[in-house]
Amino acid sequence: MTGLIEGDGTIITPKTLINPQGKLNYPAIQIVFHLKDLPLALLVQKELGVGSLSRKKGVNAYILTINSYEGILLVVSLLNGNMRTPKVYSLYALIDFLNETKGTNIEKHSVSIEPIDSNPWLSGFIEADASFQVRTTLSGKYSKFECKLEISQRRLDHKGYDNIYFLSYIAKFLETEVKKIRSDKPKPKYRVRTTNLKGNIKAKNYLLQFPLFGTKYLDSLDWIKVIDIFDRKEHNTDEGKEKIVKIKSGMNNFRTEFTWDHLQNFYNVKI
Repeated sequence: MTGLIEGDGTIITPKTLINPQGKLNYPAIQIVFHLKDLPLALLVQKELGVGSLSRKKGVNAYILTINSYEGILLVVSLLNGNMRTPKVYSLYALIDFLNETKGTNIEKHSVSIEPIDSNPWLSGFIEADASFQVRTTLSGKYSKFECKLEISQRRLDHKGYDNIYFLSYIAKFLETEVKKIRSDKPKPKYRVRTTNLKGNIKAKNYLLQFPLFGTKYLDSLDWIKVIDIFDRKEHNTDEGKEKIVKIKSGMNNFRTEFTWDHLQNFYNVKI
């Protein structure tokens, strides 16, 4: 849950308890889900037992908004001490607001330094902000096949905090490096991308232990099939190449069939 919120969530804390019109300001925590991940959004809402789900106008997304006092306290308890990104400062601002306006006494915990492979944090973050890539270049004298897991983030978040630290932690786990990309753009980015079979196998083993739950779960299964083809060195054979091309043809935006049986294994988020 924490990784999902840090990837596709927003923590909104009002600057004042009462607005200029004399009405109360309320904090909110929002999680964005792609339109095709509606079953996951509904399940998260059900497991939390709080929040309202609405379709976001103009984009293919639903937003789960949590703004009840009970719901805010629940999500704060889930996030506190488990976050890894600069969004922890937004959590701190929310905790300060609650302590000052609601009389709570919530202690602010530092970011998590637990090993990446000790919990499902990275799975949640991948759910929100990563892509499973299979590339097949069939033109030219020699065909080329690649299989990568990629995460890209703005170098500075909307509050000016640098994202390099937690991305470096992910990169180290995947045995790769953080690269600077889009340096000539108004919002330059960092990119973490697996670069070898060893890193891909580490990602594969992690995802088998801590699976995804949105439609990216299905893409991860296909991606793992391609990893296994590389691991067996079948990607150098005509049969192996044909398998990779066929698998890629049904992944990501090309996927037309969706199953949700895996949702029955979703975590009890309140534990």
